[in-house]
Formats: sequence, structure tokens, C-alpha cells
Amino acid sequence: MSGRETIHTTAAPAAIGPYAQAVAAGPYLFASGQIALDPATGQLVDGDAAAQTRQVMANVAAVLAAAGLAFADVVKTTIFLTDMADFTAVNAAYGECFDGGPVPARSTVAVAALPRGSAVEIEVIALRTAPR
Repeated sequence: MSGRETIHTTAAPAAIGPYAQAVAAGPYLFASGQIALDPATGQLVDGDAAAQTRQVMANVAAVLAAAGLAFADVVKTTIFLTDMADFTAVNAAYGECFDGGPVPARSTVAVAALPRGSAVEIEVIALRTAPR
């Protein structure tokens, strides 16, 4: 595989800046960070960090699906948190998406702030040629 393909879906929030939801390049999909925006309203979902993480992961799943992929294809994630006190709750909600499947490598980073006041943002890298 060569070249570059921009991935877009209306099932995930539209980009709020000059970037793509994801870019497929070679055997990889590089998905931009998703925050807890409801794709139907464009508004941040109500709730705690766990509720926000569930929305973030639903958004990530929609971007992956638009590229013909699933969480089993994810090889690396980065989680950005505005409060490390939310780590346990975010970890539990995040883990629901990888329950019983292969887990990716991961980094979790504390940041001062995230767009739209989100408590969590997650970006992923997926392998497009993973065996099924």
C-alpha cells in the first residue's frame, strides 16, 4: 500500500480545526484525537470523565469503522487527561472497548487543558493489514 487517504465520517464529530479525522498511510491509520463531542449536536456530552471517555471511544470507533477497522486493529493509543485523578475511571471505560481482545500499547499524559473543556482526549494508530 502506498499513498495517503483522508478518512472522514459523519458518525464522528467533524474536525474543529484544519485537520482530518484520520489519515491512512501505507499499512497504518493515524486517527486524530477525539474528545467527548456528540456527533449529532457538536456539543460536549454531560457527565464525568468516564462518561466522556465512553463518548470519545464511540467517536474513535466510528472513525475506525469508516476505514474498515475496529479496536482489534489498534496498535497504539495516547490518552490526554486534564486531571490524573480521573485515571482509574478513564482506564475502566477505555478498557471496555478492548475487553477480550488484543490491547494496544498506550501512553497517558496529563495536560493543562483540552479543546471545548473536555476532560479526556484519545488518539489512536491502527494497523490496516492486521490478520482477522
